[in-house]
Amino acid sequence: MQQINEHSNKNRLKVVLAEQNKSGKWLALQLGKTENTISRWVRNINQPTVEQLFDIAKILNVDVKTLLNSNND
Repeated sequence: MQQINEHSNKNRLKVVLAEQNKSGKWLALQLGKTENTISRWVRNINQPTVEQLFDIAKILNVDVKTLLNSNND
C-alpha cells in the first residue's frame, strides 16, 4: 500500500464525485472495490493506479485529466 506525502500529486476524486452527486459506495460497486478503498482514495491517503484512474474516468464519463490536480494547485 503506497502512502503519499505532502509533495505528492493528489487526485480530485472527491470533488468529481460531489459534482456528479455520486457516492463512494456507488463508485465502489461500479469498480468492484470496497468502500474503504474508495474512501482512502477520496481522502488522498492512497492513490488509485493509473489503470484504475482510467476505469474511474470512464465510469464517471470524464477525461482522466479531470481526476488529477495540476502542479499549479
